[in-house]
Amino acid sequence: MADHHYASIPMWSWVIPALGIGLLALKFLHIVPADATFVLIIAGLLLLAAVFAAVHHAELLALKLGEPFGSILLAVAVTVIEVALIVSIMISGVEGSEMVARDTVFAAVMIVLNGVVGLCLVLGGRRHFEQTFQLQGASSALAVLGTLATLTLILPNFTLTVSGPSYSRTQVMVIGAASLGLWAAFVFVQTVKHRDYFLDAPVAVNPQVKVAMPEPEKPSDRVSVASLALLLVSLTAVVLLAKVLSSALDQGVAAAGLPPAFVGVVIAAIVLLPEGMAAAKSALKNQLQNSINLALGSAIASIGLTVPTVAVVSLLINHDLALGISSANVTLLVLTLFVGTLTLGTGRTTVLQGEIHLVIFVVFLLVSAVP
Repeated sequence: MADHHYASIPMWSWVIPALGIGLLALKFLHIVPADATFVLIIAGLLLLAAVFAAVHHAELLALKLGEPFGSILLAVAVTVIEVALIVSIMISGVEGSEMVARDTVFAAVMIVLNGVVGLCLVLGGRRHFEQTFQLQGASSALAVLGTLATLTLILPNFTLTVSGPSYSRTQVMVIGAASLGLWAAFVFVQTVKHRDYFLDAPVAVNPQVKVAMPEPEKPSDRVSVASLALLLVSLTAVVLLAKVLSSALDQGVAAAGLPPAFVGVVIAAIVLLPEGMAAAKSALKNQLQNSINLALGSAIASIGLTVPTVAVVSLLINHDLALGISSANVTLLVLTLFVGTLTLGTGRTTVLQGEIHLVIFVVFLLVSAVP
């Protein structure tokens, strides 16, 4: 059946970015007060909606271009959103800005591996009891994610060239390049070399006949060109709105009595919300392979693309960049990778595994709010 969701441009996907640009124009022209509470609330709502609009247009273009270019485009679009939020806070120079990249990347890993995966397994398990996926693809993605997380979040705590949870300039350049190279290698394997590892297995009608899932209809050239333009507008709105809200976000977290590291949790949640919702919908449709691809792929891109970009920015503006996480967070990360290996190591999942991941996710939120 054709996917009519991409047959035309939904009105909300162009109205929202236009409203965001309009609000920014009113702010820069000093027609509305930049620091007024109602302006900040509207800007926050438009930022969240613009994220959804950007991801929608990126997904449409990904469907049009096919693999591997579609996955690269979607990952780059999401990374632009994440980097925009991180860099805007780094440039603002507020207290704790040197740690926002670390906090965001760590939060993204924990949200994906525990929050998103746990929710998918619980929702899918309650409806379908037991679900299956391609073991080769899941184990490959988890190996890449575990390596990236260890190199960027744990190893900086134990290097000697620079004291504290940071790399030296040479080290951060090498680690950034290695992260980017590992992400590129994973994308190549996922979309070209071993693409079949990451596809849903054909549905068995009887032991002799297997039926593959139908391909959705691709959008027309006119719709694709319009989505490309709207993607650029949406990303521009996200970047500028993030700059407007960076100080307010930091002040809001402080006013709520939460530690500065919670800013990273908020940023990661905003960035991962659209993909998390898509992964949950796929699990309910008994397409767990697609859920795992979305979840693990977004976490890999979050480290493999964000860390190199933020590293370059920090070097250009001579800004300190702390990457190593605390001992408590190291414990949670190691536990998450261990449980994730057990969960994704059999090719079959149940509700129990999802509930374990959700428990770890709740503890992560607790430690983030009350260290």
